[in-house]
Amino acid sequence: MSDLNVFWFLPTHGDSRYLGTTQGARAVDHAYLKQIAVAADTLGYDGVLLPTGRSCEDAWVVASSLIGATQRLKFLVALRPGLSSPGLAARMAATFDRLSQGRLLINIVTGGDPGELEADGLFADHAARYRITDEFLRVWRAALAGEGGGAGFNFDGEFIKVRGAKTLYPPVQKPYPTLYFGGSSEPAHALAAEQVDVYLTWGEPPEAVAAKLADVRARAALLARTVRFGIRLHVIVRDTNAAAWQAADELISHLDDATIARAQGAFARMDSVGQQRMAALHGGRRDRLEVAPNLWAGVGLVRGGAGTALVGDAATVAERMQEYAALGIDTFILSGYPHLEESYRFAELVFPLLGKTRPGAANDAQQSLAGPFGEIMASGLYPKASASASAQQR
Repeated sequence: MSDLNVFWFLPTHGDSRYLGTTQGARAVDHAYLKQIAVAADTLGYDGVLLPTGRSCEDAWVVASSLIGATQRLKFLVALRPGLSSPGLAARMAATFDRLSQGRLLINIVTGGDPGELEADGLFADHAARYRITDEFLRVWRAALAGEGGGAGFNFDGEFIKVRGAKTLYPPVQKPYPTLYFGGSSEPAHALAAEQVDVYLTWGEPPEAVAAKLADVRARAALLARTVRFGIRLHVIVRDTNAAAWQAADELISHLDDATIARAQGAFARMDSVGQQRMAALHGGRRDRLEVAPNLWAGVGLVRGGAGTALVGDAATVAERMQEYAALGIDTFILSGYPHLEESYRFAELVFPLLGKTRPGAANDAQQSLAGPFGEIMASGLYPKASASASAQQR
């Protein structure tokens, strides 16, 4: 499984030890986001996802501010077609990609809360938003790829019209940064099959994920295209399964029924098919939260978007990830509460089982110039090598 891509998450909408309460909450400022990004970079995560929406700090500003604080970490940054022109978005992408030396990934976000989108000036129903996205991507891709040569790219669509679209400072990645996209509706699958590189699903039970991937894969094959697949999940991993389930219970221990009802009511007003599928997994009920083996929907009681978590000890979580990988998933975008501590916990417990190593880890147990690995005892005794470390050295 060493070929899997494992991403972490920057919680630009807030972080806490408990959902739905200020107890255990922490301020998410630049210093904290930097801590998480640097942790993800040094631990060996392949990238980080930044969410988008009015509940979040702006993804592009945050990601740009962290370029210099990281060395190899990639940034999966959202674009919302209809809220900016494709030409402006292409220049932003090219600039970020150049300044970061090719570390930009693009997450196309079409769905969401219609009320939020209207507040931002986008008045379009579900079907129209997908037609806007289709036209946006055609122009965005063409401008970055240099289609049309020196004269630029012309396009005359239902929503978007451009003459001479071009990018004078091209991106490092050719022809453009990798396009990620998620959506559960029929128009979303059609768009993914034709225009994007990686189709993302939220963490539904494996059989439901398999059906979605099969549909997108078949649609892409008809167009002589191949699409990669990723999944967005939370994780709650501990040394034992019992401890992991206890942590899951604690995460929602301060949630009351009124808060859950208000959140579920807000989700019900959205036209996102993916959000509807997330809500249907548990129906807002606390007694229906394990929706598949070790797949827990408690996060979705009050959190929009990805609402499920893999819960268990390291071996169990790795096994469940392998089940998704067997379906064709090659990218896991993970998060956990609080995000700084959980980034360490997951990397330390699960990475060895996935065949992933921290950059520079080969020196950890060899007492390099960085010093011994672990805390020295009694002023001079080195820590005993763990069984997992000894196995990796063999």
